[in-house]
Order: sequence, then structure tokens, then C-alpha cells
Amino acid sequence: MMDALILSRIQFAANISFHILFPTITIALGWVLLFFKLRFNATGDEKWFDAYRFWVKVFALSFAMGVVSGITMSFQFGTNWPGFMETVGNIAGPLLAYEVMTAFFLEAVFLGIMLFGFRRVPGWLHTLATFLVAFGTTMSAFWILVLNSWMHTPAGFEMREGVAHATDWFAIIFNPSMPYRLVHMLLASGLTVAFLVAGFSAFRWLIGDRSASVRATLKTGLVMGALLIPIQVLAGDMHGLNTLEHQPQKVAAMEGNWETRSNVPLVLFALPDEEARENRYEIGIPNLASIILKHDADGVVPGLNDFVAEDGSALHPPVAPVFFSFRVMIGTGVAMLLLSWASVFFMARRDVSRGGTRHRRGVEGLPKPLLWALVPMAFSGWVATLAGWYTTEIGRQPWLVQGIMTTADAVADVPAPFVATSLVAYLAVYVVLLGAYVSVLFYLATKTAKGERVALRPGSGEATTAAAAAVAAE
Repeated sequence: MMDALILSRIQFAANISFHILFPTITIALGWVLLFFKLRFNATGDEKWFDAYRFWVKVFALSFAMGVVSGITMSFQFGTNWPGFMETVGNIAGPLLAYEVMTAFFLEAVFLGIMLFGFRRVPGWLHTLATFLVAFGTTMSAFWILVLNSWMHTPAGFEMREGVAHATDWFAIIFNPSMPYRLVHMLLASGLTVAFLVAGFSAFRWLIGDRSASVRATLKTGLVMGALLIPIQVLAGDMHGLNTLEHQPQKVAAMEGNWETRSNVPLVLFALPDEEARENRYEIGIPNLASIILKHDADGVVPGLNDFVAEDGSALHPPVAPVFFSFRVMIGTGVAMLLLSWASVFFMARRDVSRGGTRHRRGVEGLPKPLLWALVPMAFSGWVATLAGWYTTEIGRQPWLVQGIMTTADAVADVPAPFVATSLVAYLAVYVVLLGAYVSVLFYLATKTAKGERVALRPGSGEATTAAAAAVAAE
């Protein structure tokens, strides 16, 4: 039987895992919609407006799912984790309030204009509304990541009678890990949307929709992914070095490194054994972990055995979940890199036309197996984001706020059966909602491919019932 602490952790993990899927889409998709709208304004080309009116429905549905799932998370601060707000509420409370006041209200006010104002407001105002909604989603991510980063690298506070009090809000907001986590998450959102757009555009292409808008969105998604993935690799490296400085035990778990030493190999695969404190069936590349983390083959990398209490209990996170989730994130990123770069290569290849002129093949040059590979990769951003999130959050254990309070200190005194009941209910609802969400996305893609498009252009008449249904979740 699992105790209330483990069940509460699983429940919060389930809630945040479901919730994070949708902000990961809306953060970057808002900016992609702004790009589509600006291209339409500049060129007057219908393909960009067709792209906008398809993806704005995906944005509306994702925004609604994110709002609803976010509410259940806030309840858990009181029901499952009262110790968190009792100890650090003086800092966490204002940061969450700033997110509501500067971001959520902005999104909520202008989202209606963005969705329903096509023919009711001037074009410049509709474009401005799109910008403000996109800006609001980014500001929301900013404040949430400020709080999360502060929990990893707390600064600008003092403890008085066991309660944290702010002494320097600038230091709290711009704590040592915040810039790295913010950039890493924004790039993760960009990659999630890049492959979502590319994947569903590839699906529409494969089922027969060869419209100009599908060509445009397929190319946009692939080029966006190809450009962002190397930047994410660089940002991830800088984030890793920051983590090594402030949370070395997490990096040791990520690398599966037990002894502090130089010339540490990069472990590609192993089965970490915490009882024996060693890796089984290890496959690694000599010296590479030292080179990556210290930029020197002789660099000394901390080991997990440095983080053990006198009684033998571990002062480091559980190794296997951190070790494997980190490799899932990296593996998904490698797949993104290879697929996006291969796609851009085929699109950039030149062919000789009948007139003897060489021209780029564009999306026509994409091989069908590559297009089919893009379809399941539509959700690869979700996989990478969740794996990265698990690496970060499990890697902080046993601390809830690093050096201030442990997870066990914050949990509520609720009987385990009560937590288990609510956990089962949450999981059942989330499975149904996630299945419905993905089904609606494929339904929209299939419907649009059949030519059943919604008249939403300014001055084109009332939106149809299908259009209203697509955004009804909001």
C-alpha cells in the first residue's frame, strides 16, 4: 500500500503532466498565429488566412483545456500541500497573482476579439489582439517559471520563525536558474508547435489536401523546427551547466555517475542499481560526460555517493526516473533534429524544370515515408517536454523548495484512501479529455482536407455553427 505522500506526489504529477501539455502549445502557437496574420496583411495571399483560421481553432481548444486543468492544480495547494503555502506563501502567492494580473487577464480580454472579431473590428485591431494574446501566454510562462525556478534556486528571502519572507524581489524574480529555465521552456514550446504544425500539415497532405495553406504550414513547421532545435541544444547545455553549479546531485543522477572523478563517460544506456550503487549493463562513450559538463576530458564530475547521509540514506533524487527521463528527452530531441533537417534538405533540393531552369522542389520534394514519419512526431514535443519536466522536478527530490523544505514537510495529513480515490478520478477524466482533444484535432484536419472550411474572413459573413463549436470549449 502506498502512503499519502507518494499518492499525493503521483496525483500532483498527473495534474501537472496533463496541464503542461496545453500551455506548451499555446505559448508558441500564439506567435505562429501572429506570423500567419502578418503574412496575410503583407501579401493578401489567402493561404496565410486559411492557415490562421485553421490553427486559431486549435489554439482556442488548447487554451480552454489549459485553463480548466490549471484550476485543479491550484486547489491542490490547499488540499494536498498546505505546508507549501504556509512556509513560502509570502513569495509564491504574489508571483501567482502577478501571473493572473499581467498575463491571464490580458489573454482573456483579447481572446474574444482574436476568435470572433474578424469582421467586427478593423484588421489592425484584430492583429493587435493576436499579438496581445501571444504576449499574454508568454508572460504567463514567465511568472510560472519564475516561481518554479525560485523553488530550485531560492534567493532574495530570509526565514523568520520557519516562514520565508521576501527581502529582494529582483533577486527572487531573476534567481540564478530563471533565465536558463525560461529560455529552455520557450524553445520547448516552439519545438512542440513546430512539429505539431508540421505533423498535422503532413497528415492533411497525405489524405489529399494539397492546398496552398497546407504547403505553407508544412514548410513553416519544418523550417521552424530545423532552426530551433540547434538553439535548444545550446540552451540545454547552458542550463545543464547552471544545474551542475546549483544542484550537482541532480546532474549526477542524470548522468548515472556514482563516484566523483575525472574522465567520466557519457552513459548511453544502463540500469542504475541504487541498492548496489552502481550501473548494470552500462554502455558509454569514454570521457564525453566530462567534456560536456566541464569542457575538459579531465574535468571532475560529482558523483551520487557524495550525497549520502551518515545513516546511509540518500540525499540525492531517485536515480532511475531521472536517468531514463533525461534520455527520453535527449532521444526525442535527436529525432527532431534528424527529421527536420532531412525535411529541409529535401525541400531545398533543386530540380530541372521543362524549360531547363533549376528550382527548389519545396514540399513536393518530401518523400512519402518522411511525411508519414512526421505524423506521429506531431506530439513529439509533448514527449520531450514531459520527460524534461520529470528530469527537473524528480531531480529536486527530496526537496520541494531547495534547502528550505522537503516534500514530506508540505504534504497534508489526509488518509491515503481519500487521495487514492481522487487520483483515480483525475486519471479517468484526463484519459477521456486527452483522447477527445486528439480526436478533435484529427477531425478538424480531416474535415478541412475535405473542403468543409469555415467562412471566417473579415466581411465574409457569419461564422458557421462548426466554427462556434470549434471554440466552444473556451
